[in-house]
Amino acid sequence: MYLKGNIDIKKIIYLSLLAAQSVLLSVIETQLPVPAGVPGIKPGLAGIVTIVSLVFFSFSDAILIILIRSVISSLFMGGPVMFMFSICGGILSAAVMWIMLKYVRKFFSFTGISIAGAVAHNTGQIAVACFVMSDLSVAAYLPVLLVSGILTGSFMGICGTFMIKALKKLNLIEYI
Repeated sequence: MYLKGNIDIKKIIYLSLLAAQSVLLSVIETQLPVPAGVPGIKPGLAGIVTIVSLVFFSFSDAILIILIRSVISSLFMGGPVMFMFSICGGILSAAVMWIMLKYVRKFFSFTGISIAGAVAHNTGQIAVACFVMSDLSVAAYLPVLLVSGILTGSFMGICGTFMIKALKKLNLIEYI
């Protein structure tokens, strides 16, 4: 079959695999128990895929992966409200991590960048919650989410660092 244009099949395959991994990690995450008395805290496993996609691909490619994950996850596990939380948190997180990777990478490790992404994700979700509930008092929960974002972002950053190093070593994807 002949394809017209400049289509990079290899890139499409890598992005598809990352999107599938992101959806799978989201599904796994929904099966984990929520800490007692602390609703809304999740490990953010898909954040690993986001930082990896930002390192090896473009910002728009990472946003595409986030969009795919958010749509599929909300279709099967949540609905429109979950989609709003997922997409807003995901885009804000990716934007913060992309800016850091592009402009201040030499000052931060992948773990530091992941922490910033997790904190941004939680902040985006609180903004959506304030909008959905039409109540700014929801923002009082932000400190709890920020602490959890620092902890989970650290873990996701460590995992992401191992994955990035492994992919660089395998030389399957060109490092940008």
